[in-house]
Amino acid sequence: MKVDLTFELASGFVKNFIFLTALFFLAMSIFDRTLVWADGSSKSIYSNNPIIAEVDGKKILLDDLKNAEMQEILMQLFQMQKNILKYKITEMLLQSHPQLKSDAVPNVTRKDILQFYNSQAAVKELGTLHEMEDRIRQFLKKSFQESYVDRVYRRALSEGWLVDYMIKPNDFKLVAEIGEAVLWSNGGKGKGVMLLEFSDFQCPFCKRVQKTLAMLRERYGDAVEFGYRHFPLPFHKQARGFAEAAECARDQGKFWEMQSLIYHQAPRMELNSLRQAAKKVGVKNLDEFRSCFKSGKYASRVLRDIKDGSRMGIQGTPTFIIGIHDYESATVTGEMFSGAVPEEKFIQTLEKYILLSKAESTH
Repeated sequence: MKVDLTFELASGFVKNFIFLTALFFLAMSIFDRTLVWADGSSKSIYSNNPIIAEVDGKKILLDDLKNAEMQEILMQLFQMQKNILKYKITEMLLQSHPQLKSDAVPNVTRKDILQFYNSQAAVKELGTLHEMEDRIRQFLKKSFQESYVDRVYRRALSEGWLVDYMIKPNDFKLVAEIGEAVLWSNGGKGKGVMLLEFSDFQCPFCKRVQKTLAMLRERYGDAVEFGYRHFPLPFHKQARGFAEAAECARDQGKFWEMQSLIYHQAPRMELNSLRQAAKKVGVKNLDEFRSCFKSGKYASRVLRDIKDGSRMGIQGTPTFIIGIHDYESATVTGEMFSGAVPEEKFIQTLEKYILLSKAESTH
């Protein structure tokens, strides 16, 4: 079972200032629609993109009002409702299908806790085993319960005991400017798909996702362009300086090497050690690098990245936009994800857009 306690412990904050607005949108998205079936019976289903207004006879749909920020909250709300639905379904099925009780939720053992603690380096950073034991137990208990409920749900679908009418919100297609992003090039220009990353060098989740991104570049480098833009958060005091230093290394063809080293050493690295870091990654002209950094040559570039990201609705890091890459307009049109995105989600989304890109190229 692959779980991530540190994400649950360290994040999980709710964007309260737009939460009520999102609830309104969700409420608007469940307008009742009744269909008459062939046998004469009627069933109520729900539209996830209802008409919410008409102006001079022209319809305004729910999706017309969406932005990236709203889409993220809507998806969170949908997932919350979906999880509650699965628990409700399980509760009902245990009454009518008692054989399901044979697949009981396992108890959390001391061995489970010890194994989890020893396998998660990031959890060890949060405290000793004694300090973390109760939190790990509760986390594993919840994970075991969710796994059981999910198994019951999938079995109910396969056995025909369940028909699920719940529909997730429609995808929101964001058009993001690539700007002056540094690109990871492997092959010719104009690749049909792009993964554009906005990151902060002092963000722990940004650091952790780099291993996954390196794997994705290795696997999809021939079909997908990978871009990197900066989004240093205001409470990470050295992050903007690190971003500017990486851009100075980029002048001498060493951006990715510098980026990797900064992520590796960021918890211990100070801005006054950047010249040494540049030397370590193979920057040839160290005087030029030092002059670039001291003069703030790329402060405006980093600031543009921040402004562009904020305009798109980015609030935290890491944030990723995956979609169709238009080389001529230097944009990527697709979906936005943020936080601890699992490897499976990256793969699923990239595969989808690779297929879409191939389909578009044949027309």
